[in-house]
Amino acid sequence: MFENNRSNLLSIVRTEAAGASSGERGFSLIEVLIAFVIVTVAMLGVFQAFTYAIVYNSGNKVRGQALTVLQDEIERLRGEKFTPPFTDPELTGGIHTRTVTLTTGPIFSVEDDVDNDPLVDGIQPESYVCQTPQGTANPCAIKEITITVRLQAPYPGWQTSIPAVAVLRRTRGN
Repeated sequence: MFENNRSNLLSIVRTEAAGASSGERGFSLIEVLIAFVIVTVAMLGVFQAFTYAIVYNSGNKVRGQALTVLQDEIERLRGEKFTPPFTDPELTGGIHTRTVTLTTGPIFSVEDDVDNDPLVDGIQPESYVCQTPQGTANPCAIKEITITVRLQAPYPGWQTSIPAVAVLRRTRGN
């Protein structure tokens, strides 16, 4: 009896094994191509994210360099003389521009707008005579300086719209 059950069991196992091997198939070419397209689209999305991150971080690097140039310019202008007998040429009224090239490569344009009378609209040149509220001539005692630092060859383009700007006021010393 056991022998009969055993042979029946073996025949069932053989039948299932034969059916399974003949009924199973591999992936078709179309299925492989569809999977390849899906993986490619996903990888393009990842690549796009990495590209965006690299561009964004390089923009932040240049922004940091522009702020360093701005700080140097502020310190340079704070060191200039603005006294009754003498005013350094860098503090004469008007617009002064210069170019700063860093050792790492970027070139920045620095613009100093020196206003001899911040209470009057516009930028007054050095020939401007400040007046008291009563209308009498008075030597200008305060200057407002707006410093703007821009990257000369911006990449990416959004850097052109975000210059580094600082406004400081100098009062006449003794």
